[in-house]
Amino acid sequence: MNPAIDRNVSADRLVFDDRAYILDSSEGPGGRGINASMVIHSFGGKTAAVAPAGGETGDRLKSYMADAGFPMDWVPVEREIRTNLTITDQHGLTVKLNEQGPPMSGSEIDALEEAVERRLPKAKWLMLCGSLPPGAPMNFYARLIASARAVKVQTLVDADGESLAQALDAGPTIVTPNQQEAERLLNRVLLARSHYIEAVERIQGMGAEQVVLSLGSRGAIGMIADRIYEAIPPRIDAVCPIGAGDALAAAFVWARHKGKEFWEAMRWGVAAGTATAKLPGVVFANMDQTKEIYKKVEVRPIR
Repeated sequence: MNPAIDRNVSADRLVFDDRAYILDSSEGPGGRGINASMVIHSFGGKTAAVAPAGGETGDRLKSYMADAGFPMDWVPVEREIRTNLTITDQHGLTVKLNEQGPPMSGSEIDALEEAVERRLPKAKWLMLCGSLPPGAPMNFYARLIASARAVKVQTLVDADGESLAQALDAGPTIVTPNQQEAERLLNRVLLARSHYIEAVERIQGMGAEQVVLSLGSRGAIGMIADRIYEAIPPRIDAVCPIGAGDALAAAFVWARHKGKEFWEAMRWGVAAGTATAKLPGVVFANMDQTKEIYKKVEVRPIR
């Protein structure tokens, strides 16, 4: 719903009140849904992405995605899509600055909803990813979950704030918040393992059938029915963690679509996120890189 041109800058260091030097810069397509499709496609899955595009930045986004290898349904909007900035230094410190995105009219929102619904009859999963742009109703994802349920399509929500809260009311198949998103949703700080376990229980109680709480370098805590699992990744030297959560969500859906058990899909998700964090810039791990980490991810039942 809110794609972007991502500008990625590598600096020698990130410091206050002193000079730093840009070592490299690049730009490319961004947005959680587009990122998810790129990961699924690289794993050999069949995917399609739906996104708005407007203005000069929208044209650049289309050009970047022209050779993506999977179908893109572009919905025209009047205003330019946003540009986001990610700065990473040689020590792995990362700062991400996102624009809010272009305000959208009611007719543009309707067109996006219709574009998604046209894809649903042939889909197995619907991934609802990222922030909503100004003007979009906070129940937008909830409406699409209802549409998906009507044709027996499973849903994953990777969102934040009020749009996530309202999506939970609609009963998604799974939600994949990170720690900060879960803290905002639950209005509490999560510090200890016991807090994470309580968080997935509470989030499931809010309407999700399944929950995977992404914890970065600490892996993930997941819940399905009354079973709770912990996925623990190997220690790595993280270079850029941006995009790791997108990779986790995409690999999880890919694995579930392949018929993998919940805990095994968690393992694939944590492996993809961890392998992605090892790479410089906003780059996603391929299947070979993910498989190497997958062998080292441990999954333990908590109950």
